[in-house]
Amino acid sequence: MFDFLKKKDKGIEIGAPVKGKAVPISQVSDPTFGEEILGKGVAIQPEDGKIYAPADGTIEMLFDTKHAVSMTTTEGVELLVHIGLDTVALKGEHFTAHKGNGDAVKKGDLLISVDLEAVKAAGYDVITPMVVCNTSDYQTVEAVTGSDVNPGDTVLILKK
Repeated sequence: MFDFLKKKDKGIEIGAPVKGKAVPISQVSDPTFGEEILGKGVAIQPEDGKIYAPADGTIEMLFDTKHAVSMTTTEGVELLVHIGLDTVALKGEHFTAHKGNGDAVKKGDLLISVDLEAVKAAGYDVITPMVVCNTSDYQTVEAVTGSDVNPGDTVLILKK
């Protein structure tokens, strides 16, 4: 009778920011990410150095060192994409920004390019956590892990 009430809400889907293997964020050795201090999320072991917008939205902050970017999606999800661990110490070396603060972006837009081999050669882990900074606004933040993903493939599902 009330079939319209049963409509399955898939939730808000957030895409992978980079090609690679999606792994649980608990596998990130940095406790800020691994212990979900900043929020729940997912991590990607990247296969290439192209970081894309995981959803439509606005760039809130591109760090001067270009190793991380925060954005708010059109649905209000506050995301942080952090390329590698402790890579702030590289002071932007090996990173190129393609978008900047305040830019509106579409899912799949190229945000940052990074020379992963140079970053690895400098001694840094290139695992790339993506965190929902406003986790508390959602009932669930579910990571879709354990498989190889392409940019845009769903890696997070959020439910209000």
